[in-house]
Amino acid sequence: MTPFRGGNVQTVRTSPFEGQRPGTSGLRKKTRVFMHPGYLENFVQSVFDAVRGDAGGDFGAETLVVGGDGRFYNREAVQVIIRMAAANGFRTLLVGRAGILSTPAVSAVIRRRNAFGGLVLSASHNPGGPDEDFGIKYNTRNGGPAPESVTERVYAGTQSITRYLTLEHPDVDLEREGSVRVGETEVVRIDPLEDYTAVMEGLFDFDALREYFASGHRMLFDAMSAVTGPYATHLLEGRLGARAGTVLNGTPLPDFGGHHPDPNLVYAAELVLRMSGREAPDFGAACDGDGDRNLILGRDFFVSPGDSLAVIAEHARDCIPGYREGLAGAARSMPTSTAVDRVAEGLGIKCYETPTGWKFFGNLLDAGLATVCGEESFGTGSNHVREKDGLWAVLCWLSILAKTGRSVEEVVRDHWRRFGRSYYQRHDYEALDAAAADEMMSGVTESLHGLAGTPLAGSRVERADEFGYTDPVDGSTTSRQGVRLFLEDGSRAVLRLSGTGTAGATLRVYLERYRDDGGAGDVEEVLGPLTRGVREMLRLRERFGTDEPTVVT
Repeated sequence: MTPFRGGNVQTVRTSPFEGQRPGTSGLRKKTRVFMHPGYLENFVQSVFDAVRGDAGGDFGAETLVVGGDGRFYNREAVQVIIRMAAANGFRTLLVGRAGILSTPAVSAVIRRRNAFGGLVLSASHNPGGPDEDFGIKYNTRNGGPAPESVTERVYAGTQSITRYLTLEHPDVDLEREGSVRVGETEVVRIDPLEDYTAVMEGLFDFDALREYFASGHRMLFDAMSAVTGPYATHLLEGRLGARAGTVLNGTPLPDFGGHHPDPNLVYAAELVLRMSGREAPDFGAACDGDGDRNLILGRDFFVSPGDSLAVIAEHARDCIPGYREGLAGAARSMPTSTAVDRVAEGLGIKCYETPTGWKFFGNLLDAGLATVCGEESFGTGSNHVREKDGLWAVLCWLSILAKTGRSVEEVVRDHWRRFGRSYYQRHDYEALDAAAADEMMSGVTESLHGLAGTPLAGSRVERADEFGYTDPVDGSTTSRQGVRLFLEDGSRAVLRLSGTGTAGATLRVYLERYRDDGGAGDVEEVLGPLTRGVREMLRLRERFGTDEPTVVT
């Protein structure tokens, strides 16, 4: 290792912390854990050590991007990273003004400016504040989350680290754009909106979207007091001419106003209420803490994430200039509904099924095998960046509404009439006793071979397995990605423990039943037998004292 020697570099002795293995979206812990002396520093140094070889052993010709969602401890973490990046020899550091960059914007900056990689400071949709959550993840040169081959090297480094490098230097003024020297590293504070806006302009017909609003159509966008507030205000109200007040909760706050910045029907209740009734706007949307998730609403109408992905895939070529050449393929995470599979079949393209975690889409996008992709956890995106992108999905829907002249509900019901409907729900059971949850899942996994033929939900289990994935590009394998139960009547249930929480365990149960009925059924009624059957099979009330989910989406 050859650290930069242009300033007063300090080698600080340290020792490993337990539990610094990155999950599906980096390392997430309670904020006070990250504030413990050396905790953030250890992880950042382990990242630099893990990827130094990718730079030929020396960062002296490389650029690193840094930004976050503005949550509590974001600014302090940026200052730590600035000093450490300088001590580790990066030539240039691109930092979002005020330390702000949405997750998709980080990807856009890395790709447009040919950066070596980036550090994203966020716990995504998790709450923020001194007693809530913080997170950090590393994105590679393609702009996407580091693959497991990299995150495993990072984790190994956290378990053996003995020192980290930093530089004596005052805090950098993050409020002003422009360049400043830290040691011999050039730290450039950039407009966090510039690169992302340029990417959106290259994909969408802004003139057509301006006409949509000029003709009297109205929308509401809830930024949830998080990072997309400035982006949405700039794009929707500033560039596209949506009326003032279109963006709600548009100022990013360190604690997200005390709310949970997760764009679902529970945590976006204010938006859902305002989208009810005949006088409601035509279109409603929301994004999460770091801007990579989205909620899509019509007047008194909710669009499930699986249906949203399918509708975007169905209409992309005809409604969005950036995809006029058609889609190379589609991809979805395994728990996501199979709605997009049927669209892909209708388009004559392949649909890939991957593990949960956006990083698994990266190789497919880089290889040109997929153009659009999505997850049931309100994440949708395409090959324009290597992250899911909430505002991109909103602009996709605006483009579809403007081109078709139809309402959100009409667009979705037309889709159901053409392709049938996946009746779908996700049930989250949060903050469960981790040991009991692990024991439950181990028991289910051990019994898989004997489930075929057993009664469940008025049907029988046709087959059951534990999902594994072989990457079609590099041949890498990923195992133990959730249990799948396939029933003889075509229903499907998926069970998995989430890797995005910071306290206890979160069990996610995904329920799906396909019907070619034009979408006329009631979701609760169609899925009711499957819901009850899975709860009884898992003995949730007996194990955890309740079988009522914390959140249903």
